[in-house]
Amino acid sequence: MNQKILETLEFRAITEQLKNYAETALGQQQIINLQPSTDFQTVQQQIAETDDGAQIYRLKGGIPLGSLENIGPHLKRLQIGASLNGRELADISRLLRTTTAIHRFFEDLQDDEVALQYAYEIVAELTLLPQLSQTLRRSIDEGGAVLDEASTTLKSIRGGIHQLSDQIRSKMDNYTRGSQSKYLSEPVVTIRDDRYVIPVRSEYRGQFGGVIHDQSASGQTVYVEPQSVMDLNNRLRQQQMAEAQEVQRVLAELSEALMPYLRELGANGEILAHLDFMNAKARFANDMKATRPVLNAENEVDLKKARHPLIAPEKVVPNDIYIGKDFQCIVVTGPNTGGKTITLKTLGLIQLMAQSGLFIPAEEESQVGVFSNIFADIGDEQSIEQNLSTFSAHMENIISILRQVDDKGLVLLDELGAGTDPQEGASLAIAILDHLGTVGCYVVASTHYPELKVYGYERPKTVNASMEFDVATLQPTYRLMIGVPGRSNAFDISSRLGMPESIVTSAKTLLNAESQDLNNMISDLESQRKAAETEYLDLSQQLKEAQQLHDDLESAYHDFFVARENQENAAKEKANAIVAKAQEKADKIINDLRQMQLNGANTVKEDQLIAANTKLKNLHQEPTLKQNKVLRREKRKQVLKPGDDVKVLSYGTQGTLLEKVNEHEWQVQMGILKMKIATDQLQKVAASEKQAPTRQFATLSSSGSHVSTQLDLRGKRYDEAMADLDQYIDAALLAGYQQVTIVHGKGTGAIRTGVQEYLKNNRRIKKFSYAPASAGGNGATIVTF
Repeated sequence: MNQKILETLEFRAITEQLKNYAETALGQQQIINLQPSTDFQTVQQQIAETDDGAQIYRLKGGIPLGSLENIGPHLKRLQIGASLNGRELADISRLLRTTTAIHRFFEDLQDDEVALQYAYEIVAELTLLPQLSQTLRRSIDEGGAVLDEASTTLKSIRGGIHQLSDQIRSKMDNYTRGSQSKYLSEPVVTIRDDRYVIPVRSEYRGQFGGVIHDQSASGQTVYVEPQSVMDLNNRLRQQQMAEAQEVQRVLAELSEALMPYLRELGANGEILAHLDFMNAKARFANDMKATRPVLNAENEVDLKKARHPLIAPEKVVPNDIYIGKDFQCIVVTGPNTGGKTITLKTLGLIQLMAQSGLFIPAEEESQVGVFSNIFADIGDEQSIEQNLSTFSAHMENIISILRQVDDKGLVLLDELGAGTDPQEGASLAIAILDHLGTVGCYVVASTHYPELKVYGYERPKTVNASMEFDVATLQPTYRLMIGVPGRSNAFDISSRLGMPESIVTSAKTLLNAESQDLNNMISDLESQRKAAETEYLDLSQQLKEAQQLHDDLESAYHDFFVARENQENAAKEKANAIVAKAQEKADKIINDLRQMQLNGANTVKEDQLIAANTKLKNLHQEPTLKQNKVLRREKRKQVLKPGDDVKVLSYGTQGTLLEKVNEHEWQVQMGILKMKIATDQLQKVAASEKQAPTRQFATLSSSGSHVSTQLDLRGKRYDEAMADLDQYIDAALLAGYQQVTIVHGKGTGAIRTGVQEYLKNNRRIKKFSYAPASAGGNGATIVTF
């Protein structure tokens, strides 16, 4: 990216604002060095990192870095063998503590399952040095002073210094509080030349003996070290020198301990600076109300309500700016002070911000490109030193642009062709735009020349635009209107300011017909645009209201059906509770009847018991399922016809349809039984289900094409029954059944005994046993292969 564009579009004003949000010195340095990138992947990653910072700021208030100094110079001093002072060691200690805190902070984010795109990878590069951090924290305080715990020797020396100081002060107090205090200028103890002294009146300087270390400016007071404390002061001084030597030894030892970790310390500093940079970008975006831009690989720019970031929010006018999809060149026409220059700068500066990984001052889902370079010729660049005219300065700049631009570049040209003869300037402007169109780059050019309005209509991939002007107030609105060329408002403005109508009319007659037609056409287009915009806003409001009504109705519809289902289910549950109690009593009665039958009472028939049980079970109501549409669709598939295999839901067994009795009942063959079954108790059996018995003692009738899971030998002679049994076992094995039922009845017991003997001697039989009492008891045998 050329550096001149950063100055022209005031990009450094953005970085100066951004720098105020950084907490660390290295983070601020990264911002100072910030440059727009021209690599798509790099820009994509930088924006994603800013998004990570924005998410952390939203959830946690930002990354807790605190103030950190640049430790780079400290590490360089260590590399050349120098020892660090206490303040420098405190800076490194603070960095190590921050490293641990940041690592723990991001672990907590991961535990909370906060999704971030790159931040976790960045933090993973940090190197934790807990032992080194503990050593520094124990030895150096926040201000860089060496602590007593740095070494046992230092702690002992400082203890001795404290004792000597107490002894000296105790002796000196005798002078300030005793009878000799009258010789003092004031009763205080002070220090001169690192020794304890008292202020003595000049005429009594010999009263205490000792050494005079200083005197006042007036000469009325001398500062005397009394003879009685000289020895203590000497010993104190020796201890202080020993303390200084021990402190230097500790600093050298700590500096030596850092030597193996210079690379890790430097890397940690860079990583924390990068996190600070991310955090600063997020906070800056929040205060600016900026949003994440969407990168478009085809360089299709679509800025929604874009604002110039350096204009106060209460003054800036948002604009929709788009280029690259349907056109690659915008020609903006209109009068001065209408906002053309600001519009060009807004587009260029937002692009620089996005390509630097920053969020942009525009609405959500705004698109930006990644241009190979951005060029601008904006403002009066007349060079007095080079003795160039305004036109010459612009031409030199444009010539430089033409030499460098490619098909991925963005060119911003303000007042193209201005500063020379209008006819020549317009021709030159058209030729420059044609050349840039041949290159294939993206261009936004502002101009006064009416000839370029026609150019905007005639050239492919080129569109006219203008800045709106309110004739009623004689003020620009600073709104960009793409697709509508600007028109001169000189006649309207003159009339409103009081220009005689005759003069205005005369001026209009002097205007050539072509220009007049063009102005009329622009006026009509502008009127149509305003009408369309009004209609659009009205329709948008109607659509919003209709959508709200639709949402309300849909919500009410859903609430109605949920409430109805809840009421139905509650009623059915209440009914089921009542039926359950009756079922218990009925089951007891039926079991008693069945037991009577097994004991020899033949007055109760099996089909009568089944029918009674069915009526009781039909009282049970199933709750309505929410997926009733699916159930209704499945029910439509259950088209029954004679010969179909069905599952009888009330018995939990399978049978074959014989004929339809009426609209609500079918005659069903279930083993040896023929019964009338309600249609809603029948479920058609799919082909894949026919071979899989649903109950261990289920009965299926033979329908010609398959083997039943039940063989009925009742009423047959013994030999015939044994032959049928042998054939049936073979057929059942071939059919792949796991289990079958042999109905032999009770009678004399001959067939039952024969069946039992046959099953004992057949190696293919795994086990067999009598059926449950409810399924025939010892009148049937269940066989498992």
